Amino acid sequence: MHELGVVRRTIERADRAAVDALSPFPVATVHEAMGRLGLMRPYIRPVYEGARLCGTAVTVLLQPGDNWMLHVAAEQVREGDVVVAGCTTESEDGFFGELLATSLRARGAQGLVIDGGCRDVDELRAMDFPVFSRAVNAKGTVKATLGSVNVPVVVANALVNPGDVVVADADGVVVVPAARAAEVAAAAAKREAAEEGKRERFRAGELGLDLYGMRGPLAELGLTYVD
Repeated sequence: MHELGVVRRTIERADRAAVDALSPFPVATVHEAMGRLGLMRPYIRPVYEGARLCGTAVTVLLQPGDNWMLHVAAEQVREGDVVVAGCTTESEDGFFGELLATSLRARGAQGLVIDGGCRDVDELRAMDFPVFSRAVNAKGTVKATLGSVNVPVVVANALVNPGDVVVADADGVVVVPAARAAEVAAAAAKREAAEEGKRERFRAGELGLDLYGMRGPLAELGLTYVD
């Protein structure tokens, strides 16, 4: 059940070294390394090409059409944080734009992930302030209803706790629980090393059919080649 009207000022962020260790890896690698967990729904997209972020979550629960809690959340942001905002119900209004981005950047924010709308895309691109959102929408919002800051939120079907690690790139957004950050970073590094070996074999012309030992299982299922 959502808590309304609460701002938690003390949260336990993922270990900084673990966040730094995760930051080089693409979302797909992190997702696979974590056992194919933690992905947000694919409708959350970068608002400009090349946007990418990795940081610890300051969570926000918004009310539809109301961005008051984003201003409240700005005060809780520390260097290396990502603001991650869900909504009590679906809303594509333009909760966030260039002015709030300027405020968050001054606090050290790495970017924003929001299950809602965003505007001022050209300005955000010029600032290189990464935003991943449900929609781009010029429609503005009001400041009238209480939500919460730093409570567990569900954002695009993914549970985000304050202090979790959020990684986002052109392929999507993945949430790594704070307690698993170091383990997932190590698994991602191992996975990437293994992929480099496969990449070399593919470059040399080897087929996935042989590299992955697929021919036997395909034959057992009755796959037939006809000339």
